[in-house]
Order: sequence, then structure tokens, then C-alpha cells
Amino acid sequence: MSTSPPPDPELFVDAFARGLSVICAFDASRPELTLSEVAELTGISRAAARRLLSTLVHLGYVHASGRSFRLTPKVMKLGYAYLSGQALTDIVEHYVVDVAEKTGESCSVCVLDGSDVVYIARASTKKIMTINLSIGTRLPAWPTATGRVLLSSLEEAELLAVLEQSEITKHSVNTITERAALLAAIASVRTAGYSFVSQELEYGLTAVAVPLRDRSGKVIAAMNVAGHVHRNSPEQMLNHHLPLLQRAATEINAALASQLMSGQGAR
Repeated sequence: MSTSPPPDPELFVDAFARGLSVICAFDASRPELTLSEVAELTGISRAAARRLLSTLVHLGYVHASGRSFRLTPKVMKLGYAYLSGQALTDIVEHYVVDVAEKTGESCSVCVLDGSDVVYIARASTKKIMTINLSIGTRLPAWPTATGRVLLSSLEEAELLAVLEQSEITKHSVNTITERAALLAAIASVRTAGYSFVSQELEYGLTAVAVPLRDRSGKVIAAMNVAGHVHRNSPEQMLNHHLPLLQRAATEINAALASQLMSGQGAR
């Protein structure tokens, strides 16, 4: 097993490293720790652990309650400092991979460009699909789950203009092409908060998508899970895949919000 080279003693700040190790000792399975537990988990003395915890309490990163300690929400600023400098594709990358692994299907993020959706992030389980999708792939927005999420965020005049530019033709017997029905399907996405499309763009292809928003609430992208109908019943898509998408979107939206807050603070 490889190990990292020893740090340069002239450049390494041991107290800072131990302070970070105290913060990292807390996690989802250990949200509260005692002084003794912190010392044991970090391998530092109780006296050093006491000083570090007291410092973190003073700075507002840790809350003390009796003999127990827990992290405060202020710790999130440490992560947001990183996230605020990342592009959308960098932020969503981890979540796209995670959702793909948990669903066993492909997961993608798309943005709207004219009357098309453009894939900017994607993770696939490499199961056989007839549509070969990769970063930069363009698909018509109106018959896709991501597209309807993005179209549902437009003002009526803009939506109608996009549909006028679109080549609305039958791709399958399920494809909605009648204008009023299509507008109703897009409007339903605003109410439901997600879009479910099955075999409208292609036979066998089913997908569910949710919006990604910045702090102002503006929809800037859509995230989906897509797969073959033989593996994914409507119940599987809506009862299993959709909640995973929604949880991922909530975390992505929080990261996107941090970008805006950092930008406001810099002005």
C-alpha cells in the first residue's frame, strides 16, 4: 500500500492539520462526539482535542452541549468556498455518477439551447440503448423529459416561439404532437415539479427529469434518469428513481445557490 511522502516541516502546520482532523471526525454516523471520542478518533491527546474543540466553538464551527459536541451549519461555508468557484458541469458530476449507480440506469444533465436540449453531463451504466448519447448531444426539447422541464420554466410567449421553431412530428404512437395536448403536458410539469416521458422520442425509451435551479429560483438545467421500459416500469421510475433525482437536485441547487451568494459578496 502506497503512502504519502512526509510533509516538509518548514511548510506543514501541525495544529491546523489537527484542527481539520477534528472537523472530519464528525460524519453522518457520528453527528455528536464527546471529547474522549474526538481524541480517540483523531489520535491526538485529550488536552489538544480540548483546545481545538474550544477554538472551533469560539469560531462558530462547533456547538457544545454538555459533554457533547456537534458541527454547526457554518462548516458548510468551507465546502461552499470550493463549490462557488466550480462550473455547473463540475458541480453535477458527482451527483450524476451517484444517481446512475443507485438506479442502474443512465443519468444526465441538459440545458436548453433554442429548441434543443444539449447534454452537458452524463453517466451511463453502459446498458444497450439505441440512442447513442454523449456530452454535446442535441435532442429536440418538446418530446423529452429534460426538455419539458426546461420548456415549463419559460414565459408563455417564449415557449410558443420555441415550439414554432420545433419540428413536431410523430416518433412513436405515444408521441404527443397536438399543440394543445403538448402545452398541457408541459404545463403539468410546472405543477408536478418533474416530467415523466415514456416512448415519445423512441420506442422503449422512458425517462423522468427534475429541474436544477439557482438561488433566485430560475431553472438553469434539468437532470434525468433514462432507461428501457422493460427494466423500468412507471412505478419504478416514479417511486424509486424520481426520489433519488429529487434528493440530488436539492443538493445541487444548494451548491448553485452558494455560487450566487459568493458572487453577491464579491461585489
